Amino acid sequence: MTLSRRQFISRAGGVVVVGSVEALFAARPAVGNSGPPAGYGPLIPDPAGVLDLPRGFRYSIVSREGTTRPDGVVVPSRFDGMGVFPSRRQGSRLVRNHECSPTSRIAVQAPPERTYDPAGAGGTSTLVVDRHGGAESEHTSLGGTAINCSGGTTPWRTWLTCEETEDKAGTKGYTRDHGFIFEVDPYDDRRNADPTPLTAMGRFQHEAVAVDPHTGIVYETEDAFVAPLGGFYRFLPERPCGGWGSLRAGGELQALHVPGLPDLSVVRETGAVFGGAEWMTVPDPLAGSESVRSQDYPKPMTGGYKLEGAWWGERDRCVYFVSSFARTELGPAENHDGQVWRYDPRRRTLRLEVVFTRPTPGPDNPEFDAPDNICMSPYGGLMMCEDGIGDAYMLGTTRDGEVFHFARNRVNNGTPEEPAYGELAGVGFSADGRTMFFNIYDPGTTFAVTGPWNRRND
Repeated sequence: MTLSRRQFISRAGGVVVVGSVEALFAARPAVGNSGPPAGYGPLIPDPAGVLDLPRGFRYSIVSREGTTRPDGVVVPSRFDGMGVFPSRRQGSRLVRNHECSPTSRIAVQAPPERTYDPAGAGGTSTLVVDRHGGAESEHTSLGGTAINCSGGTTPWRTWLTCEETEDKAGTKGYTRDHGFIFEVDPYDDRRNADPTPLTAMGRFQHEAVAVDPHTGIVYETEDAFVAPLGGFYRFLPERPCGGWGSLRAGGELQALHVPGLPDLSVVRETGAVFGGAEWMTVPDPLAGSESVRSQDYPKPMTGGYKLEGAWWGERDRCVYFVSSFARTELGPAENHDGQVWRYDPRRRTLRLEVVFTRPTPGPDNPEFDAPDNICMSPYGGLMMCEDGIGDAYMLGTTRDGEVFHFARNRVNNGTPEEPAYGELAGVGFSADGRTMFFNIYDPGTTFAVTGPWNRRND
C-alpha cells in the first residue's frame, strides 16, 4: 500500500495519524536527504536493557542523574527540554532543563551568583560533548528556578528556559515569584550570573518558545492542566533580535484570538484553516491577581489543553505548535491524542496539520500517548518524544509520512496502575546532523545516538 503525504495511516505502535504533512517537511529543509523511505528497521533489544535502537545505531550515555561531577556536585533529577548548540571541533553544547520542585529526588545546586531563588530546586545544566558523543564537561548554568520544563533556542544561540508553574513567593517556601522565562548562555557563564526573569514575557505555566528570526517575535505555549484552557501567545520585544540580554528590555505580550475557535480540541479535520487571527494585549503579564489565561479580554482567547512543543519553520516562515492531548473530563470540549498546528503570521491563519488518534478509542489505551517535544530531523520528517503511560518511544516519520519506532525506553515505563515518568524529552540534532541527543526524564539520562542516518530501508 502506497501512502501519500496528503493522507496517510500508519499502524506502527497502534498509531493512526491523519493529516496533511507537506508543511511539516517544509518546516525545515532536509540536509542532503528527503528522509528515510521506510524507517530504519525493527528495534533490536538492548542487552543492557536501556535503549532499543534499529540495527547499526549506537547510543552513548552522556550524563546520568545521581552521578557525582568532578566539581563534587551531584547531577540533579528530572531531565526535560534541551537545546543543542554547535561547539568547537564539531562538538556540541547542550543546555538541559531540570523540571525539579522542592520534592524532587535531587535538586539543582548552583553557585550563589547563578541562583535566582535559594528555595527553588530547578535550573539548567550545560554539557560540552565531543563530536563522538562523549562528555567533556558538565556544570550548573542556572539554579533556584522551578519546574523548568521546555523552552527554545534563539537566533543568537542562547537557550530560553521556561518555568511551568504559577507559584508565587510564600508558597512552597519560595522567596520569589515563579512562572517566568530565563535566558541561559551556553558559551559564557559570566552572562548567567544574577539570573533575571524576563517578566514582560509573562508569568504563567510556560512550556516552549519559538523565535521568528526575521522579526524577533517570540511565540509561547502554555501547558495549563487546570481550567481554563492554556493560551498561545506572542511577545513583541522592544529590541528584536538584539542578542544576549535584549529581551530584558521588555515588550508587549499578546494572546491569540481566532474568530469562532475558542477551543482547539473541537477541530477534527486536518487541513482546516481559520482566518482573521487577532492578537490581544495581555492586561497583566505578571498575573498579580488572576492567571494570564483568566484575565478579561475583549474577545475569547483561543486555547488548548496541554500546549507543548513549538518550533519555527524557516522555509514557510510559520510557527508550529503541539497540543499534546485533550480529555473532556479535564476541560476541553472534545478528545484527541495530539494535534500539530501551524500559525501563518503573514496570512493571519491557523491551520490544523496533523491529528493523532487511537484505533481503539478511549483514554486508557496506552499504545500512543501525548506527543510532547518534537524536532525536525535534518534528514527529513519529524522526531517525536512520547510522554505517556506504558512503553515510551521516540517516533519518526518517513518521507511519505509514515510513523515508525526509532527508539524504545527500556529503563522506566510504568503501568496504568503505577504511572512512571519514563517520558522521552529534549530531542535535537548536532549541527552536522550526525548525532541525535535526547533525555529520559526519570531516571534522568542524556543520550547521544549515532548511526547510518542515510540508510535506505525500501
